[in-house]
Amino acid sequence: MADPSSYRPKPGEIPDSPGVYRFRDEHRRVIYVGKAKSLRQRLANYFQDLAGLHPRTRSMVTTAASVEWTVVSTEVEALQLEYSWIKEYDPRFNVKYRDDKSYPYLAVTMNEEYPRVQVMRGHKKKGVRYFGPYAHAWAIRDTVDLLLRVFPVRTCSAGVFKNAARTGRPCLLGYIGKCSAPCVDRVSAEEHRELADEFCDFMTGRTNTYIRRLEKQMAEAADEMEYERAARLRDDIGALKKAMEKNAVVLADATDADLIAVAEDELEAAVQIFHVRGGRVRGQRGWVTDKVEEITTGALVEHALQQLYGEETGDAVPKEVLVPALPDPVEPVQEWLAGRRGSGVSLRIPQRGDKKALMETVERNAQQALVLHKTKRASDLTTRSRALEEIADALDLDSAPLRVECYDISHLQGDDVVASMVVFEDGLARKSEYRRFQIKGFAGQDDVRSMHEVITRRFRRYLAEKEKTGEWTDGETDETPEIDRNGEIVGTGPTEDDGRPKKFAYPPQLVVVDGGAPQVAAARRALDELGIDDIAVCGLAKRLEEVWLPGDDDPVVLPRTSEGLYLLQRVRDEAHRFAITYQRTKRSKRFRSSPLDDVPGLGDTRKQALLKHFGSLKKLRSATIDQICEVPGIGRKTAETIAVALARSAPATPAVNTATGEIMEEEPGTMGSSGEPVAAGAPDERRGQET
Repeated sequence: MADPSSYRPKPGEIPDSPGVYRFRDEHRRVIYVGKAKSLRQRLANYFQDLAGLHPRTRSMVTTAASVEWTVVSTEVEALQLEYSWIKEYDPRFNVKYRDDKSYPYLAVTMNEEYPRVQVMRGHKKKGVRYFGPYAHAWAIRDTVDLLLRVFPVRTCSAGVFKNAARTGRPCLLGYIGKCSAPCVDRVSAEEHRELADEFCDFMTGRTNTYIRRLEKQMAEAADEMEYERAARLRDDIGALKKAMEKNAVVLADATDADLIAVAEDELEAAVQIFHVRGGRVRGQRGWVTDKVEEITTGALVEHALQQLYGEETGDAVPKEVLVPALPDPVEPVQEWLAGRRGSGVSLRIPQRGDKKALMETVERNAQQALVLHKTKRASDLTTRSRALEEIADALDLDSAPLRVECYDISHLQGDDVVASMVVFEDGLARKSEYRRFQIKGFAGQDDVRSMHEVITRRFRRYLAEKEKTGEWTDGETDETPEIDRNGEIVGTGPTEDDGRPKKFAYPPQLVVVDGGAPQVAAARRALDELGIDDIAVCGLAKRLEEVWLPGDDDPVVLPRTSEGLYLLQRVRDEAHRFAITYQRTKRSKRFRSSPLDDVPGLGDTRKQALLKHFGSLKKLRSATIDQICEVPGIGRKTAETIAVALARSAPATPAVNTATGEIMEEEPGTMGSSGEPVAAGAPDERRGQET
């Protein structure tokens, strides 16, 4: 635990200006990002008597080892920079909202020649119009099915569209009138885009215009005694009204607004957002966060606004945002929102009327979301803390192991031997720091030797990263990092001061291996050989779920109901799953391998060009070098290398002299400079060259 006075800036060093500050730990990892109207006043609050700090703030400043800051011109710039750094560094002590699910959106791909209506999840793409989010994908499909009667926009994939264009026959939706079939030129690209624009206008709330237009067309058709057309328009009007009924009117003045509500306790907070467009609720979403810092409701709202609108521009930011509490100060946030939208944005607390009533509904949803989250976790925070304490007691550790790494070896009868490394921090999986290894030191099956190799490689890289950060120096270092074939840094060299995690930069407090006493001994021996004595090691044997410690003849037996044993099992099972997945991937890739894979410098594009040109690997194998050179991008030297690789992989078959009918002995895998097979003993001008 660090003493904040050891890294406190000297008086007068901190400027009295707006800016953003970063706290870093001893490994130079950014653990907290904050902004301030006055950096001097804000940072002074962190370096007062520890007894006067909030427990979470005290934990942060004692974990940190340094602080740095960046001065900006305005508070709006500070807000933007704070958001960028939180997204980049993912600091552990900042509030980070996490979606309780990946919400689906109704998307219209306006960036394509023929826009497509579809369900989309994940990151938003440029040029695509989004509506929602919706609670369920089936709700989107029901709405789209109703609207396609009136706006027959394309919904098919690119493959289906191209196939229909090639055959001249539309899909089923084209035949039943739910697609305008631009694939077979029933409508032009411009006409189809107009349909897509009308679809988007209807989804944004401009509904009455289209209903009035259809009612007028229906009346005209009836006057002209075109009763079938009038009946079809009547059904279209019914479909639109049915689609509108799915979103009840909540604000009579056709308001476009987002309503944000927060439900919180001392440890966690839940945020609910209702997206209201044209007076109707068009989407809903929710987030939950651990309150890892001392924070007010207004600050929670500010973080929610950053999360919600940080990547949005234009109409995606509504004119009005209703919140339960205003950030302090509110002016920079309003200015930032206006900049994202391109026009003014009203950020306020509703006081009366329909908006106040709707806000109460959103608040009830937030309360329910928090209750549901706590029920799902089943007091997970206290359970995880108890599990870590039980592990510390059972293994006689000085403190709870906040970072645990687990290793597992996987193979198939000695082939494709791989290993996995999974990381748990504070009892939760940290998948961004998972790693996988190929066993390269030897061939065959030897789990103990494999474990020794993996632990050695992992912590050798840790020592290299530690030396690069300047924490200690042992002699002179090489200024150019050495990279192995897997892209891992195995040498030493300068490191960027960016605070982002390196591959092996942070040591665990506990290493868990999947296995018993032999695997544990191998892991301990690997650490001892590297001079690392401050990392605990244990193993978890599958048969009886016994915990083995280095040098002990008898295992530690934790009670079956122990939360500590349950956490170790979760860590071990996750390492096993990750290793099995990697091993299966390698095995399937090996089964799908091609002789062309062994040709150096031959990428996927040129492989596909070769197979497309010759039609099959068999025909390519029988081609001459001159014929291979006819493929675009293939030079003579590459063609010769391809011919040799294919000849080596070809099964040994007898060569026949077509003139005499004599069977000649052939050296398997030998090919002449012309690309033809060469009989044994026949001269070849390229023999003796390295290939």
